[in-house]
Amino acid sequence: MNAVRTFVFLDLEATGLPMDAPKITEICLIAVHVSSLYETGKGQLPRIMDKLCLCVDPEKPLTEKASNMTGLSNENLTNNEKQEFNANLIQAIGGFLKRQAKPICLVAHNGFSYHFALLKTEIYQLNVDFPDETLCLDSLHTFRKLDTSTPKLGSALTEIYKGYFGKEPPNSHTAEGDALALISVFICEARRILEVAKYKTWEEIRPMNTKRDIY
Repeated sequence: MNAVRTFVFLDLEATGLPMDAPKITEICLIAVHVSSLYETGKGQLPRIMDKLCLCVDPEKPLTEKASNMTGLSNENLTNNEKQEFNANLIQAIGGFLKRQAKPICLVAHNGFSYHFALLKTEIYQLNVDFPDETLCLDSLHTFRKLDTSTPKLGSALTEIYKGYFGKEPPNSHTAEGDALALISVFICEARRILEVAKYKTWEEIRPMNTKRDIY
């Protein structure tokens, strides 16, 4: 496996939890070249980052908890005339990824169980997919493998961020805010993360809701 040249940090907001058969309401991808992970100091974000952030009309009611956490609602998404998860969105993501140096690795916190799985579920509804060779890395699994000197980091992204920076991450539960928080903690341990990283290919990611209708 060739060394990854671009890490694309991914976060999704959705209508609810896995048991709710969720639909995506917001997606953010932020591409960072591997060189920036090494050159950027702790507590700083890379100067060069490509961003794609889109809100989505899920065409399904958000749970009250999801709406309160994310600030998104069926009403404000409709009022802003956001489109559903459709072929235009997939084309936008595909074009964004094509601009990045390859090999590319998608990075998400709890990605294998939630973010990647939900994204693949949504994509399957359109009978399209990403290239199978696209790599995926779950930062939740990766941080658990690190022998870190920071005590009691916890497993939630907000807990890990607070462990490194002593404060809550800004703009939590927005797709862009959480993706930026993930980049910040990733940079703190970049070299060690790349030593222990266990990648999956996109082909190996299982959809979230293979036995239930998505509506």
